[in-house]
Amino acid sequence: MKKLVILLLLSTAVQAIEVYEFDTPEQEALYQQLTKELRCLVCQNQNLADSDAGLAKDLKDQVAEFVRSGQDAESIKNYMIERYGDFVNYDPPMNASTAFLWFSPLVVFLLGGVILFIKIRGAKDE
Repeated sequence: MKKLVILLLLSTAVQAIEVYEFDTPEQEALYQQLTKELRCLVCQNQNLADSDAGLAKDLKDQVAEFVRSGQDAESIKNYMIERYGDFVNYDPPMNASTAFLWFSPLVVFLLGGVILFIKIRGAKDE
């Protein structure tokens, strides 16, 4: 029984490793670069290279296919952004639709500072 469990664990570990064949080292480097620059839409805090989600695997397969077909980084990223929105870009550009992504940490920080200031000032008055 233990051997069966070990065999199952090893087989799932082997299946998690993805191997893509490319014609040139440049294509492989482009694939590696793109999977680090594109975000996993399921995990949201990981890039495609680090994600094991099913959708991430599908996106990696698609990126690998585009790279093998000779497309450049810009056209692949443009396709992904057109299809999935700016959020798929791990470093989204600054525009009206991504302003919330860029400024929400600042707003939360300022709001926290104002609340802290009011609390401290209220404690001094007592």
